Amino acid sequence: MNVAIGAGAELAGPGTLIAEIRAEGFARIPGAAMARLLGPTGGDPAALDAFAASWERLETDAFMADGGRYRRRRHANFSQGPGIPGIARRNPHRAHFQATVHNTLNGGVDRWFAPVEDAVGESAPVLALLDLGRAVADALTPPGAEWFVEMHQFRIEAAAGAPGYPTPEGVHHDGVDVVLIAMLARTNLAGGETLITDDGGRELARFTLLDRLDTALIDDARVMHGVTPVQPADPARPSCRDVLVLTWKRT
Repeated sequence: MNVAIGAGAELAGPGTLIAEIRAEGFARIPGAAMARLLGPTGGDPAALDAFAASWERLETDAFMADGGRYRRRRHANFSQGPGIPGIARRNPHRAHFQATVHNTLNGGVDRWFAPVEDAVGESAPVLALLDLGRAVADALTPPGAEWFVEMHQFRIEAAAGAPGYPTPEGVHHDGVDVVLIAMLARTNLAGGETLITDDGGRELARFTLLDRLDTALIDDARVMHGVTPVQPADPARPSCRDVLVLTWKRT
């Protein structure tokens, strides 16, 4: 996969990431290839180890309308665009809001989550992912777009007889332009298949993000996505699914 990385980079050519997204509405990137795309700094194993360890410090999501306590998370927002120096500017902490048309379970209210830790938001893997995602978003839209970016760290926990739901709202659009979903860790986990469908519900793809940095990049206006429930592979041991979600929306 020969993909140039950098703010506003052109992603073009046969077999490249952007060509696949243009053709299919999404792309799936194996973790080893994603690490190469993030470069020697963003894809450095030690930096990724430290990044993954931050999932141990997420806080319980108290806004689950189904009453569930199976989700932990942190949230941050950034701006990217021609007038913003560097890869991205982190903005003051704010609530996460989704319209009910995009999230029938938890939409329609301001949801305040614990902020992403400063060191995590400034880490090499996050900066490299923001750089790559911005390049993809720029390539899919008219030139000069300004981007509002949200970062979500999710941990979905499951126990014997108590499954976890990565997307309790079901298969959905996020109401943004581009969605990046990257696996950080699966611990004693069964299930968690990613589904890609069209607006009519026709299944376009079904796959499981298994290894660190296994990633799906999605053109949110074109296709819908969701994830099947998860449960422990060994009912006697703790089980969780750690995922990073980044979204880009034109401002």
